Amino acid sequence: MSKKQIYKNPEELKTELETWKNKYLRILADYQNLEKRIKEARENEVKYASGKIILKILPVFDILEQVVKINNDQGLILALKQFSEVLTRENVQKIEVLGREFDPLTMECLEVVPGEKDNLVVQELRTGYKMYDKVIRTARVKVEKKKLENVIPSFA
Repeated sequence: MSKKQIYKNPEELKTELETWKNKYLRILADYQNLEKRIKEARENEVKYASGKIILKILPVFDILEQVVKINNDQGLILALKQFSEVLTRENVQKIEVLGREFDPLTMECLEVVPGEKDNLVVQELRTGYKMYDKVIRTARVKVEKKKLENVIPSFA
């Protein structure tokens, strides 16, 4: 090393020190942000861990609900109640759709029927569910659209 590189003037040293300090602070901030993202990812992984299995057993729950509607068996009603309690403990909630405006983030429209109002859900074909704030299964619905009467297309 030459003497010039070792003995810089004080202003150059201050500038270089400031440059290194800024680099250090940026790297530190990046590292802290990475730690925060990793922590959030781990928390979400734990929070939604049961989501995959719940999604697989929801069709069984649907069938059980249909059977209870047809056959009012007390054993089935008890099983359905316990099943529902498990879903509640896992923070799984039904998405309420009947009588509400169609929401493409929580619902799938399978049929459009003429009616009095626009984009109103008139029938739930399959129940949708949320786990915490995340949709794990969309609701399948029939949506009402205003009836367009006496509309003549123009070819002008």
